[in-house]
Amino acid sequence: MKTSVLLAAFLLLPASIATPGAGLPNSAALSYSAAIPNSAALSYSAAGFGPPAAASQQGSTTTAARAGAAPSWQWPLAPRPRVLRPFDPPPKPWLSGHRGVDLEFTAGTQVLSPAAGTVSFAGVVVDRPVITIDHGGGLRSSFEPVESTLAVGATVARGEVIGTVLPGHCPAAQCLHWGVREGEDYVNPLQFVLDLRPSILLPLSGGP
Repeated sequence: MKTSVLLAAFLLLPASIATPGAGLPNSAALSYSAAIPNSAALSYSAAGFGPPAAASQQGSTTTAARAGAAPSWQWPLAPRPRVLRPFDPPPKPWLSGHRGVDLEFTAGTQVLSPAAGTVSFAGVVVDRPVITIDHGGGLRSSFEPVESTLAVGATVARGEVIGTVLPGHCPAAQCLHWGVREGEDYVNPLQFVLDLRPSILLPLSGGP
């Protein structure tokens, strides 16, 4: 008799209490979640619910965060220049900061393309000449102040001369400003010419 009464009471409970997965043990809840097809998970995320949204974040790592990649570009100046001012991006996009690096040069120094690409811009920005090379994969290098005879659309090889540095960027020295963007985000240009990956301590061979 008691069993029948309890069963009837359970069947009369509001549907909102019987939410899928509610009251299930952890193992059962995980199985339920894993059984949701991808299309359903996307709809769930689009509806504004939290859990599946974390999955949509996967694969969005930028080049700046991929410290495991070895450098494959060359310095835009030869011989290897001294870095006068490092990359120092602002905490927020609208704040002031240094979105590239300043490289020391001597008068008449030629600028080399650090990687193969296509000229996507060559002109004057505000009061200084700028040239931008599109390297593909969303990566673009910009150099200023650089005097160049190349036109938009010109293809350049790695190490090819793209112009000559002009004075005027650094007030106390002569420098070339080199900026790199991945999409619309500025990243550290030095990661493409220097191995900035953290050092890893390997265990000593043999026994103690």
